[in-house]
Amino acid sequence: MSKGKVFLVGAGPGDPGLLTLKGMECLKKADVVVYDRLASPRILQYASGGAELVNVGKRPDRHTMRQEEINALLVRKAREGKVVVRLKGGDPFIFGRGGEEAEILCEQGIDFEVVPGITSAVAVPAYAGIPLTHRKYASSVGIVTGHEDPGKASSALNWEGLATATDTLVFLMGMENLPKIVAQLTAHGRDPKTPVAVIRWGTRAEQETVTATLDTIIEEVEKKGVGSPAIILVGEVVKLRSCLTWFEKKPLFGYRVLVTRSRAQASVLSELIEELGGEPWEFPVIKTSPPADWAPLDQAIRRIKDYRWVFLTSSNGVEAFFNRLYRQGLDARHLAGVKVCAIGPATAWALRERGIQVDFVPDQYRAEGILAGLDGELEPGDRVLLARADIAREALATGLRRMGVLVEEVDAYRTEMDRGDVATVREMLKSGRIGVVTFTSSSTVSNFVELLGREEVPALLGDVIVACIGPVTAGRARDLGIEVNVEAGEYTIPGLVEAIVRYVTRQRDHH
Repeated sequence: MSKGKVFLVGAGPGDPGLLTLKGMECLKKADVVVYDRLASPRILQYASGGAELVNVGKRPDRHTMRQEEINALLVRKAREGKVVVRLKGGDPFIFGRGGEEAEILCEQGIDFEVVPGITSAVAVPAYAGIPLTHRKYASSVGIVTGHEDPGKASSALNWEGLATATDTLVFLMGMENLPKIVAQLTAHGRDPKTPVAVIRWGTRAEQETVTATLDTIIEEVEKKGVGSPAIILVGEVVKLRSCLTWFEKKPLFGYRVLVTRSRAQASVLSELIEELGGEPWEFPVIKTSPPADWAPLDQAIRRIKDYRWVFLTSSNGVEAFFNRLYRQGLDARHLAGVKVCAIGPATAWALRERGIQVDFVPDQYRAEGILAGLDGELEPGDRVLLARADIAREALATGLRRMGVLVEEVDAYRTEMDRGDVATVREMLKSGRIGVVTFTSSSTVSNFVELLGREEVPALLGDVIVACIGPVTAGRARDLGIEVNVEAGEYTIPGLVEAIVRYVTRQRDHH
Protein backbone atom coordinates (compact mmCIF):
# COMPACT_ATOMS: atom_id res chain seq x y z
CA MET A 1 0.00 0.00 0.00
CA SER A 2 1.30 3.45 -0.89
CA LYS A 3 1.93 5.85 1.94
CA GLY A 4 -0.85 8.37 2.49
CA LYS A 5 -0.37 12.08 2.89
CA VAL A 6 -2.45 15.08 3.94
CA PHE A 7 -2.29 18.54 2.36
CA LEU A 8 -3.74 21.35 4.49
CA VAL A 9 -4.84 23.73 1.72
CA GLY A 10 -6.18 27.26 2.03
CA ALA A 11 -9.03 27.92 -0.41
CA GLY A 12 -8.93 31.71 -0.11
CA PRO A 13 -11.75 34.03 0.96
CA GLY A 14 -14.42 33.39 -1.68
CA ASP A 15 -13.38 34.42 -5.17
CA PRO A 16 -12.29 31.08 -6.71
CA GLY A 17 -9.66 32.92 -8.73
CA LEU A 18 -7.78 33.51 -5.48
CA LEU A 19 -7.06 29.79 -5.00
CA THR A 20 -3.30 29.32 -5.37
CA LEU A 21 -1.80 27.30 -8.21
CA LYS A 22 -0.32 24.89 -5.69
CA GLY A 23 -3.70 24.45 -4.04
CA MET A 24 -5.24 23.66 -7.44
CA GLU A 25 -2.52 21.07 -8.17
CA CYS A 26 -3.17 19.40 -4.82
CA LEU A 27 -6.87 19.15 -5.61
CA LYS A 28 -6.15 17.56 -8.98
CA LYS A 29 -4.17 14.70 -7.42
CA ALA A 30 -6.30 14.18 -4.30
CA ASP A 31 -8.05 10.86 -3.64
CA VAL A 32 -10.11 12.49 -0.89
CA VAL A 33 -11.12 16.13 -0.39
CA VAL A 34 -12.32 17.02 3.11
CA TYR A 35 -13.79 20.50 2.87
CA ASP A 36 -15.58 23.10 4.94
CA ARG A 37 -18.68 24.84 3.67
CA LEU A 38 -16.74 26.92 1.19
CA ALA A 39 -17.55 30.45 0.15
CA SER A 40 -17.31 29.16 -3.44
CA PRO A 41 -18.04 25.49 -4.15
CA ARG A 42 -16.70 26.18 -7.67
CA ILE A 43 -13.25 25.47 -6.24
CA LEU A 44 -14.22 21.79 -6.02
CA GLN A 45 -14.33 21.62 -9.83
CA TYR A 46 -10.55 21.21 -9.76
CA ALA A 47 -10.83 17.90 -7.92
CA SER A 48 -10.49 14.82 -10.12
CA GLY A 49 -13.67 13.07 -11.18
CA GLY A 50 -12.87 10.05 -9.02
CA ALA A 51 -12.07 11.95 -5.83
CA GLU A 52 -14.18 11.32 -2.73
CA LEU A 53 -15.68 14.64 -1.56
CA VAL A 54 -16.46 14.87 2.16
CA ASN A 55 -18.29 17.96 3.42
CA VAL A 56 -17.48 18.52 7.09
CA GLY A 57 -18.85 22.06 7.22
CA LYS A 58 -22.14 23.36 8.52
CA ARG A 59 -25.20 22.66 6.36
CA PRO A 60 -28.88 23.40 6.98
CA ASP A 61 -29.61 19.70 7.50
CA ARG A 62 -26.59 18.80 9.60
CA HIS A 63 -24.47 20.23 12.39
CA THR A 64 -20.77 20.80 11.91
CA MET A 65 -18.65 17.67 12.27
CA ARG A 66 -16.76 17.97 15.55
CA GLN A 67 -13.07 18.78 15.24
CA GLU A 68 -12.13 15.48 16.84
CA GLU A 69 -14.09 13.64 14.14
CA ILE A 70 -12.39 15.64 11.39
CA ASN A 71 -8.98 14.84 12.86
CA ALA A 72 -9.82 11.13 13.00
CA LEU A 73 -11.11 11.21 9.40
CA LEU A 74 -7.87 12.75 8.12
CA VAL A 75 -5.76 10.15 9.94
CA ARG A 76 -7.93 7.24 8.78
CA LYS A 77 -7.93 8.23 5.12
CA ALA A 78 -4.18 8.83 5.10
CA ARG A 79 -3.56 5.42 6.71
CA GLU A 80 -5.58 3.89 3.88
CA GLY A 81 -2.81 5.16 1.57
CA LYS A 82 -4.90 8.05 0.23
CA VAL A 83 -3.75 11.51 -0.81
CA VAL A 84 -6.00 13.75 1.28
CA VAL A 85 -6.67 17.46 0.78
CA ARG A 86 -8.07 19.22 3.81
CA LEU A 87 -9.58 22.28 2.11
CA LYS A 88 -10.20 25.24 4.40
CA GLY A 89 -11.54 28.72 3.71
CA GLY A 90 -8.95 31.50 3.80
CA ASP A 91 -5.59 30.37 5.16
CA PRO A 92 -5.30 27.20 7.29
CA PHE A 93 -3.10 28.88 9.88
CA ILE A 94 -5.06 32.12 10.32
CA PHE A 95 -7.83 31.21 12.79
CA GLY A 96 -8.54 28.12 10.70
CA ARG A 97 -7.57 25.45 13.25
CA GLY A 98 -5.02 24.21 10.75
CA GLY A 99 -2.39 24.23 13.45
CA GLU A 100 -4.49 21.84 15.57
CA GLU A 101 -4.97 19.47 12.65
CA ALA A 102 -1.25 19.56 11.82
CA GLU A 103 -0.45 18.72 15.44
CA ILE A 104 -2.62 15.60 15.32
CA LEU A 105 -1.07 14.49 12.02
CA CYS A 106 2.40 14.99 13.50
CA GLU A 107 1.52 12.99 16.62
CA GLN A 108 0.12 10.16 14.49
CA GLY A 109 3.15 10.03 12.18
CA ILE A 110 1.18 11.12 9.10
CA ASP A 111 3.06 12.99 6.36
CA PHE A 112 1.56 16.41 5.71
CA GLU A 113 2.21 19.67 3.93
CA VAL A 114 0.69 23.10 4.43
CA VAL A 115 -0.39 25.06 1.33
CA PRO A 116 -1.09 28.62 2.48
CA GLY A 117 -4.20 30.37 1.24
CA ILE A 118 -4.98 34.05 0.77
CA THR A 119 -6.52 35.10 4.06
CA SER A 120 -9.63 37.26 4.13
CA ALA A 121 -7.71 39.62 6.43
CA VAL A 122 -5.69 40.70 3.39
CA ALA A 123 -7.95 39.96 0.39
CA VAL A 124 -11.23 41.43 1.62
CA PRO A 125 -9.86 44.92 2.39
CA ALA A 126 -8.03 44.86 -0.96
CA TYR A 127 -11.32 44.12 -2.78
CA ALA A 128 -12.91 47.01 -0.87
CA GLY A 129 -10.13 49.38 -1.98
CA ILE A 130 -8.36 49.52 1.41
CA PRO A 131 -4.63 48.71 1.72
CA LEU A 132 -3.61 47.42 5.15
CA THR A 133 -0.42 49.47 5.05
CA HIS A 134 0.47 52.76 3.41
CA ARG A 135 3.50 54.97 3.93
CA LYS A 136 1.32 57.94 4.92
CA TYR A 137 -1.06 56.10 7.24
CA ALA A 138 0.05 52.69 8.49
CA SER A 139 3.34 50.89 9.10
CA SER A 140 1.96 48.06 11.25
CA VAL A 141 -0.97 45.63 11.17
CA GLY A 142 -2.63 43.41 13.74
CA ILE A 143 -4.95 40.50 12.86
CA VAL A 144 -7.27 39.60 15.71
CA THR A 145 -10.00 37.04 16.23
CA GLY A 146 -13.32 38.64 17.03
CA HIS A 147 -14.68 35.28 18.16
CA GLU A 148 -12.55 33.58 20.80
CA ASP A 149 -12.94 30.00 21.97
CA PRO A 150 -16.24 30.07 23.91
CA GLY A 151 -14.72 27.59 26.39
CA LYS A 152 -12.26 30.17 27.72
CA ALA A 153 -13.03 31.53 31.18
CA SER A 154 -11.97 35.03 30.14
CA SER A 155 -10.67 36.86 27.08
CA ALA A 156 -7.05 36.19 26.22
CA LEU A 157 -6.85 39.46 24.28
CA ASN A 158 -4.70 42.13 25.85
CA TRP A 159 -6.97 45.02 25.01
CA GLU A 160 -4.81 47.58 26.78
CA GLY A 161 -1.84 46.68 24.61
CA LEU A 162 -3.84 45.86 21.48
CA ALA A 163 -5.90 49.04 21.19
CA THR A 164 -3.00 51.27 20.13
CA ALA A 165 -0.25 48.76 19.33
CA THR A 166 -0.66 48.84 15.54
CA ASP A 167 -1.81 51.42 13.03
CA THR A 168 -4.28 49.01 11.39
CA LEU A 169 -6.37 46.37 13.17
CA VAL A 170 -8.30 43.62 11.37
CA PHE A 171 -10.92 41.64 13.32
CA LEU A 172 -12.13 38.38 11.80
CA MET A 173 -15.47 36.74 12.75
CA GLY A 174 -16.28 39.66 15.03
CA MET A 175 -19.69 41.01 14.01
CA GLU A 176 -21.54 39.57 17.01
CA ASN A 177 -19.00 41.25 19.25
CA LEU A 178 -18.81 44.59 17.43
CA PRO A 179 -20.13 46.63 20.40
CA LYS A 180 -17.59 44.95 22.71
CA ILE A 181 -14.73 45.56 20.25
CA VAL A 182 -15.64 49.24 19.90
CA ALA A 183 -15.98 49.66 23.67
CA GLN A 184 -12.67 47.96 24.43
CA LEU A 185 -10.72 49.91 21.80
CA THR A 186 -12.06 53.31 22.87
CA ALA A 187 -11.72 52.46 26.57
CA HIS A 188 -8.05 51.65 26.08
CA GLY A 189 -6.99 54.70 24.14
CA ARG A 190 -8.08 54.40 20.51
CA ASP A 191 -9.49 57.69 19.22
CA PRO A 192 -13.30 57.41 18.78
CA LYS A 193 -12.90 59.28 15.48
CA THR A 194 -10.69 56.51 14.01
CA PRO A 195 -12.08 55.39 10.63
CA VAL A 196 -13.67 51.93 10.53
CA ALA A 197 -14.86 49.72 7.69
CA VAL A 198 -17.13 46.70 7.99
CA ILE A 199 -16.93 44.52 4.86
CA ARG A 200 -19.43 41.72 4.43
CA TRP A 201 -19.04 38.81 1.98
CA GLY A 202 -15.77 40.24 0.70
CA THR A 203 -14.57 39.18 -2.80
CA ARG A 204 -18.03 37.82 -3.64
CA ALA A 205 -21.02 39.12 -5.60
CA GLU A 206 -22.71 40.18 -2.35
CA GLN A 207 -19.76 42.27 -1.12
CA GLU A 208 -21.01 45.21 0.92
CA THR A 209 -18.90 47.84 2.66
CA VAL A 210 -19.95 50.27 5.39
CA THR A 211 -17.55 52.97 6.55
CA ALA A 212 -17.82 55.18 9.61
CA THR A 213 -15.78 55.93 12.74
CA LEU A 214 -15.50 53.99 15.99
CA ASP A 215 -18.14 56.15 17.63
CA THR A 216 -20.66 55.79 14.77
CA ILE A 217 -20.01 52.35 13.21
CA ILE A 218 -22.51 50.45 15.36
CA GLU A 219 -25.32 52.82 14.36
CA GLU A 220 -24.32 52.67 10.66
CA VAL A 221 -24.16 48.87 10.62
CA GLU A 222 -27.58 48.59 12.27
CA LYS A 223 -29.05 51.15 9.88
CA LYS A 224 -27.85 49.17 6.83
CA GLY A 225 -28.57 45.75 8.29
CA VAL A 226 -25.06 44.39 7.82
CA GLY A 227 -24.44 41.10 9.60
CA SER A 228 -22.07 38.15 9.46
CA PRO A 229 -19.87 37.10 7.81
CA ALA A 230 -17.85 40.29 7.81
CA ILE A 231 -14.48 41.64 8.79
CA ILE A 232 -13.93 44.79 10.83
CA LEU A 233 -11.08 47.06 9.79
CA VAL A 234 -9.89 49.86 12.09
CA GLY A 235 -7.37 52.49 11.03
CA GLU A 236 -6.58 55.58 9.00
CA VAL A 237 -6.11 53.48 5.83
CA VAL A 238 -9.91 53.27 5.57
CA LYS A 239 -9.81 56.86 4.25
CA LEU A 240 -8.21 55.56 1.05
CA ARG A 241 -11.31 53.61 0.04
CA SER A 242 -12.97 56.63 -1.60
CA CYS A 243 -10.10 56.79 -4.10
CA LEU A 244 -9.00 53.15 -4.39
CA THR A 245 -12.31 51.34 -4.81
CA TRP A 246 -11.94 49.16 -7.92
CA PHE A 247 -13.91 45.92 -7.57
CA GLU A 248 -17.23 47.62 -6.89
CA LYS A 249 -16.80 49.82 -9.97
CA LYS A 250 -16.78 46.89 -12.39
CA PRO A 251 -19.90 46.82 -14.60
CA LEU A 252 -21.17 43.42 -13.41
CA PHE A 253 -20.23 43.85 -9.74
CA GLY A 254 -22.98 42.55 -7.48
CA TYR A 255 -24.37 40.09 -10.01
CA ARG A 256 -24.13 36.33 -9.70
CA VAL A 257 -24.72 34.97 -13.19
CA LEU A 258 -26.06 31.48 -13.86
CA VAL A 259 -24.26 29.85 -16.80
CA THR A 260 -26.33 27.05 -18.33
CA ARG A 261 -23.96 26.12 -21.19
CA SER A 262 -22.35 22.71 -21.31
CA ARG A 263 -19.49 22.16 -18.90
CA ALA A 264 -16.98 21.98 -21.77
CA GLN A 265 -18.06 25.36 -23.20
CA ALA A 266 -18.88 27.29 -20.02
CA SER A 267 -15.37 28.62 -19.40
CA VAL A 268 -15.41 31.33 -22.10
CA LEU A 269 -18.63 32.86 -20.78
CA SER A 270 -17.54 32.46 -17.15
CA GLU A 271 -14.21 34.18 -17.81
CA LEU A 272 -15.89 37.18 -19.46
CA ILE A 273 -18.32 37.52 -16.54
CA GLU A 274 -15.49 37.39 -13.99
CA GLU A 275 -13.43 39.90 -15.93
CA LEU A 276 -16.31 42.37 -15.64
CA GLY A 277 -16.78 41.85 -11.91
CA GLY A 278 -19.64 39.34 -11.95
CA GLU A 279 -19.62 35.95 -10.29
CA PRO A 280 -20.40 33.09 -12.69
CA TRP A 281 -22.22 30.08 -11.25
CA GLU A 282 -22.01 27.15 -13.63
CA PHE A 283 -25.14 25.00 -13.91
CA PRO A 284 -24.73 23.06 -17.16
CA VAL A 285 -28.07 21.78 -18.40
CA ILE A 286 -26.76 20.30 -21.66
CA LYS A 287 -23.88 18.04 -22.60
CA THR A 288 -22.64 16.65 -25.88
CA SER A 289 -22.02 13.00 -26.68
CA PRO A 290 -21.23 10.97 -29.82
CA PRO A 291 -24.08 10.33 -32.28
CA ALA A 292 -25.88 6.98 -32.16
CA ASP A 293 -23.94 5.94 -35.29
CA TRP A 294 -20.73 7.43 -36.71
CA ALA A 295 -21.20 5.72 -40.09
CA PRO A 296 -23.15 8.53 -41.87
CA LEU A 297 -20.55 11.17 -40.94
CA ASP A 298 -17.63 8.86 -41.77
CA GLN A 299 -19.10 8.04 -45.17
CA ALA A 300 -19.76 11.72 -45.90
CA ILE A 301 -16.14 12.57 -45.06
CA ARG A 302 -14.82 9.82 -47.36
CA ARG A 303 -16.75 11.22 -50.32
CA ILE A 304 -16.33 14.89 -49.41
CA LYS A 305 -15.56 15.79 -53.06
CA ASP A 306 -19.20 15.00 -53.89
CA TYR A 307 -20.26 18.19 -52.09
CA ARG A 308 -19.90 21.78 -53.22
CA TRP A 309 -20.36 23.13 -49.68
CA VAL A 310 -19.89 21.83 -46.14
CA PHE A 311 -21.88 23.62 -43.45
CA LEU A 312 -20.69 23.40 -39.83
CA THR A 313 -22.98 24.95 -37.26
CA SER A 314 -20.94 24.97 -34.05
CA SER A 315 -17.47 24.49 -32.61
CA ASN A 316 -18.72 21.14 -31.26
CA GLY A 317 -19.53 20.11 -34.82
CA VAL A 318 -16.06 21.19 -36.00
CA GLU A 319 -14.39 19.13 -33.29
CA ALA A 320 -16.45 16.02 -34.10
CA PHE A 321 -15.95 16.44 -37.86
CA PHE A 322 -12.17 16.73 -37.62
CA ASN A 323 -11.82 13.94 -35.06
CA ARG A 324 -13.51 11.60 -37.55
CA LEU A 325 -11.41 13.03 -40.39
CA TYR A 326 -8.20 12.30 -38.48
CA ARG A 327 -9.36 8.79 -37.56
CA GLN A 328 -9.46 8.01 -41.29
CA GLY A 329 -5.85 9.17 -41.69
CA LEU A 330 -6.90 12.39 -43.39
CA ASP A 331 -6.29 16.07 -42.63
CA ALA A 332 -7.40 19.53 -43.78
CA ARG A 333 -6.04 18.92 -47.31
CA HIS A 334 -8.93 16.48 -47.83
CA LEU A 335 -11.30 19.48 -48.05
CA ALA A 336 -9.41 21.10 -50.95
CA GLY A 337 -11.87 22.43 -53.51
CA VAL A 338 -14.88 22.22 -51.15
CA LYS A 339 -16.38 25.48 -49.87
CA VAL A 340 -16.96 25.77 -46.12
CA CYS A 341 -19.66 27.74 -44.31
CA ALA A 342 -19.27 28.43 -40.57
CA ILE A 343 -22.36 29.46 -38.63
CA GLY A 344 -20.86 32.11 -36.37
CA PRO A 345 -17.40 33.44 -35.48
CA ALA A 346 -16.71 30.78 -32.83
CA THR A 347 -17.24 28.06 -35.46
CA ALA A 348 -15.07 29.97 -37.93
CA TRP A 349 -12.30 30.29 -35.34
CA ALA A 350 -12.44 26.55 -34.61
CA LEU A 351 -12.02 25.88 -38.33
CA ARG A 352 -9.13 28.31 -38.71
CA GLU A 353 -7.35 26.57 -35.83
CA ARG A 354 -7.50 23.43 -37.97
CA GLY A 355 -6.10 25.10 -41.06
CA ILE A 356 -9.37 25.89 -42.87
CA GLN A 357 -10.05 29.36 -44.26
CA VAL A 358 -13.83 29.77 -44.17
CA ASP A 359 -15.60 30.84 -47.35
CA PHE A 360 -18.70 32.27 -45.71
CA VAL A 361 -19.73 33.43 -42.23
CA PRO A 362 -23.23 34.95 -42.16
CA ASP A 363 -23.88 38.33 -40.54
CA GLN A 364 -26.89 36.77 -38.80
CA TYR A 365 -26.36 33.36 -37.24
CA ARG A 366 -29.81 31.98 -38.02
CA ALA A 367 -31.29 30.26 -41.05
CA GLU A 368 -32.85 33.37 -42.60
CA GLY A 369 -29.58 35.35 -42.52
CA ILE A 370 -27.56 32.43 -43.84
CA LEU A 371 -29.86 31.87 -46.80
CA ALA A 372 -29.90 35.56 -47.68
CA GLY A 373 -26.10 35.73 -47.54
CA LEU A 374 -25.71 32.72 -49.82
CA ASP A 375 -27.93 34.15 -52.54
CA GLY A 376 -25.94 33.74 -55.75
CA GLU A 377 -23.46 31.34 -54.17
CA LEU A 378 -25.69 28.26 -54.47
CA GLU A 379 -27.38 26.89 -57.56
CA PRO A 380 -30.14 24.29 -57.90
CA GLY A 381 -28.62 20.84 -57.90
CA ASP A 382 -25.60 21.79 -55.74
CA ARG A 383 -24.86 19.20 -53.08
CA VAL A 384 -24.43 20.43 -49.49
CA LEU A 385 -23.29 18.51 -46.42
CA LEU A 386 -24.87 19.82 -43.21
CA ALA A 387 -23.05 18.43 -40.13
CA ARG A 388 -24.87 19.47 -36.95
CA ALA A 389 -26.40 18.38 -33.64
CA ASP A 390 -29.06 15.72 -33.63
CA ILE A 391 -31.70 18.17 -32.36
CA ALA A 392 -30.77 21.11 -34.61
CA ARG A 393 -33.57 23.22 -36.10
CA GLU A 394 -34.73 22.16 -39.54
CA ALA A 395 -35.10 25.74 -40.80
CA LEU A 396 -31.71 25.85 -42.54
CA ALA A 397 -32.05 22.49 -44.31
CA THR A 398 -35.62 23.33 -45.32
CA GLY A 399 -34.61 26.73 -46.73
CA LEU A 400 -31.73 25.21 -48.70
CA ARG A 401 -34.01 22.59 -50.21
CA ARG A 402 -36.44 25.32 -51.30
CA MET A 403 -33.52 26.79 -53.27
CA GLY A 404 -33.23 23.48 -55.10
CA VAL A 405 -30.08 22.46 -53.23
CA LEU A 406 -29.48 18.78 -52.46
CA VAL A 407 -28.92 18.68 -48.68
CA GLU A 408 -27.48 15.73 -46.82
CA GLU A 409 -27.85 16.06 -43.05
CA VAL A 410 -25.61 14.05 -40.70
CA ASP A 411 -25.37 14.03 -36.93
CA ALA A 412 -21.93 15.16 -35.78
CA TYR A 413 -22.89 14.95 -32.10
CA ARG A 414 -25.85 14.53 -29.79
CA THR A 415 -27.10 17.13 -27.34
CA GLU A 416 -28.44 15.65 -24.11
CA MET A 417 -29.69 16.95 -20.81
CA ASP A 418 -27.13 17.36 -18.04
CA ARG A 419 -28.29 17.21 -14.45
CA GLY A 420 -26.44 19.56 -12.12
CA ASP A 421 -27.25 20.45 -8.53
CA VAL A 422 -30.89 21.40 -9.13
CA ALA A 423 -31.75 21.73 -5.43
CA THR A 424 -28.99 24.28 -4.82
CA VAL A 425 -29.89 26.36 -7.88
CA ARG A 426 -33.58 26.35 -6.96
CA GLU A 427 -32.75 27.52 -3.42
CA MET A 428 -30.42 30.24 -4.75
CA LEU A 429 -33.10 31.53 -7.10
CA LYS A 430 -35.70 31.54 -4.33
CA SER A 431 -33.41 33.44 -1.96
CA GLY A 432 -32.43 36.03 -4.57
CA ARG A 433 -28.78 34.97 -4.79
CA ILE A 434 -28.87 34.72 -8.59
CA GLY A 435 -29.08 38.03 -10.45
CA VAL A 436 -28.84 36.92 -14.09
CA VAL A 437 -29.68 33.68 -15.90
CA THR A 438 -28.10 33.15 -19.32
CA PHE A 439 -29.39 30.94 -22.13
CA THR A 440 -27.16 30.27 -25.14
CA SER A 441 -29.44 27.95 -27.14
CA SER A 442 -33.02 26.76 -27.30
CA SER A 443 -31.98 23.47 -25.73
CA THR A 444 -30.54 25.23 -22.67
CA VAL A 445 -33.94 26.87 -22.16
CA SER A 446 -35.89 23.65 -22.63
CA ASN A 447 -33.66 21.62 -20.33
CA PHE A 448 -33.59 24.32 -17.66
CA VAL A 449 -37.38 24.41 -17.60
CA GLU A 450 -37.63 20.62 -17.48
CA LEU A 451 -35.13 20.40 -14.61
CA LEU A 452 -36.73 23.10 -12.46
CA GLY A 453 -40.36 22.52 -13.43
CA ARG A 454 -42.45 24.41 -15.96
CA GLU A 455 -44.91 25.59 -13.32
CA GLU A 456 -42.16 26.90 -11.03
CA VAL A 457 -39.81 28.59 -13.49
CA PRO A 458 -41.75 31.85 -14.15
CA ALA A 459 -41.92 32.56 -10.40
CA LEU A 460 -38.29 31.53 -9.80
CA LEU A 461 -37.16 33.93 -12.52
CA GLY A 462 -39.57 36.71 -11.55
CA ASP A 463 -36.88 39.04 -10.15
CA VAL A 464 -34.01 37.71 -12.24
CA ILE A 465 -32.56 39.23 -15.42
CA VAL A 466 -33.02 36.66 -18.19
CA ALA A 467 -30.50 37.01 -21.02
CA CYS A 468 -30.68 35.10 -24.32
CA ILE A 469 -28.05 34.86 -27.04
CA GLY A 470 -30.47 35.60 -29.89
CA PRO A 471 -34.06 35.66 -31.15
CA VAL A 472 -34.44 31.89 -31.58
CA THR A 473 -33.38 31.23 -27.98
CA ALA A 474 -35.49 34.15 -26.74
CA GLY A 475 -38.49 32.85 -28.67
CA ARG A 476 -38.18 29.45 -27.03
CA ALA A 477 -37.98 31.11 -23.60
CA ARG A 478 -41.13 33.14 -24.22
CA ASP A 479 -42.95 30.03 -25.49
CA LEU A 480 -42.24 28.47 -22.10
CA GLY A 481 -43.57 31.45 -20.15
CA ILE A 482 -40.25 33.15 -19.38
CA GLU A 483 -39.97 36.92 -19.62
CA VAL A 484 -36.80 37.83 -21.53
CA ASN A 485 -35.01 41.02 -20.45
CA VAL A 486 -31.88 40.86 -22.61
CA GLU A 487 -31.57 39.67 -26.21
CA ALA A 488 -28.11 39.94 -27.73
CA GLY A 489 -27.87 41.89 -30.99
CA GLU A 490 -24.77 39.91 -31.97
CA TYR A 491 -25.48 36.23 -31.44
CA THR A 492 -22.16 35.39 -29.81
CA ILE A 493 -20.90 34.96 -26.24
CA PRO A 494 -19.16 38.38 -26.24
CA GLY A 495 -22.33 39.85 -27.76
CA LEU A 496 -24.44 38.31 -24.99
CA VAL A 497 -22.17 39.66 -22.24
CA GLU A 498 -22.09 43.11 -23.85
CA ALA A 499 -25.90 43.16 -23.94
CA ILE A 500 -26.08 42.18 -20.24
CA VAL A 501 -23.65 44.96 -19.32
CA ARG A 502 -25.73 47.52 -21.24
CA TYR A 503 -28.89 46.38 -19.47
CA VAL A 504 -27.50 46.45 -15.91
CA THR A 505 -25.79 49.80 -16.58
CA ARG A 506 -29.14 51.31 -17.61
CA GLN A 507 -30.75 49.85 -14.49
CA ARG A 508 -28.09 51.40 -12.25
CA ASP A 509 -28.39 54.76 -14.00
CA HIS A 510 -32.15 54.78 -13.43
CA HIS A 511 -31.66 54.10 -9.75
